[in-house]
Amino acid sequence: MSTKLHDYDYHLPEELIGQQPREPRDYARLMLVDKTNRTVEHKIFYEIIDYLHEGDILVRNSTKVIPARLFGHKETGGVLEILLIKRIDLNTWECLLKPAKKLKVGQKLYIGEKNELIGELIEIKDDGNRIIKFEYEGAFEEVLDKLGKMPLPPYIVEALKEKDRYQTVYAIKGESVAAPTAGLHFTKELLEKIEKKGIKIVDIFLEVGLGTFRPVQTEDVLDHKMHEETYEIPQEAADIINEGKRNGKRIISVGTTSTRALESAVDENGLVKATKGSTDIFIYPGYKFKVIDALITNFHLPKSTLLMLVSAFSSREFMLDVYKTAVEEKYHFFSFGDAMFIY
Repeated sequence: MSTKLHDYDYHLPEELIGQQPREPRDYARLMLVDKTNRTVEHKIFYEIIDYLHEGDILVRNSTKVIPARLFGHKETGGVLEILLIKRIDLNTWECLLKPAKKLKVGQKLYIGEKNELIGELIEIKDDGNRIIKFEYEGAFEEVLDKLGKMPLPPYIVEALKEKDRYQTVYAIKGESVAAPTAGLHFTKELLEKIEKKGIKIVDIFLEVGLGTFRPVQTEDVLDHKMHEETYEIPQEAADIINEGKRNGKRIISVGTTSTRALESAVDENGLVKATKGSTDIFIYPGYKFKVIDALITNFHLPKSTLLMLVSAFSSREFMLDVYKTAVEEKYHFFSFGDAMFIY
């Protein structure tokens, strides 16, 4: 088991970073990864139904991404970008501002052609984030939907043609500032076929934060401090998962965010608890998974905590071989990339 950051590096040609989502959603490529026999197969995502068994339980993160990226100006006219990170209360948010250096507490920020949203900087945090209180008329969500843009990751440089393509088709609630991207490959039609086959679909929630994109900067990965995210496991979800575990059914996690929520909510007996809370769980090789039996995920950044998580689910050496194959086969990587099913 390696805890050295450079052992989770790989070479990725820039042209393989997905800039636009595949169309239709379920026409992304799918790599089947058998972690026991150490084999891979190449499919199309809609074929995943052939590898799901009756009685399987598919657990998905049904969080909603908000259009958290706003553009405004100062009283002096200088343009700035505001990225909502976390709601503090009804009208107050923790934010990232660019440029931010010259902004002082008490300054006003104006967003929209008619200044539909006015922010006041009320606090500068030690980590450089800002606390902003907003004034507006009507419902904040409606104002945000009108003025905001989807907060795409920094490695996506092309404009998104349709806002809802950075949203899963099953998003229910939440204030995530990044999408649970493994779920972007599912269509409503594919999910209906999966349910008809006798696979149970369970909704849980984890609000995905910007820490998802934050690189590990310590050479010893054990020194890395994980970001904290809020999550919720409803009682119905916990009951279905626990019944499935008792009956020997596979628990299949859609994405690393679902995995982190599930592995945060399990007790010493291996039972998932219905709970609301926050987690900073860091899963890296050596971790013993208590809930999930299979994982649907995208291809992650070099040296990232997400690559460490999938390495923990399989092995670092095999996963780096898998990634090398993905590069050779010209799979697309990251948020708008292709998928793999590790089982």
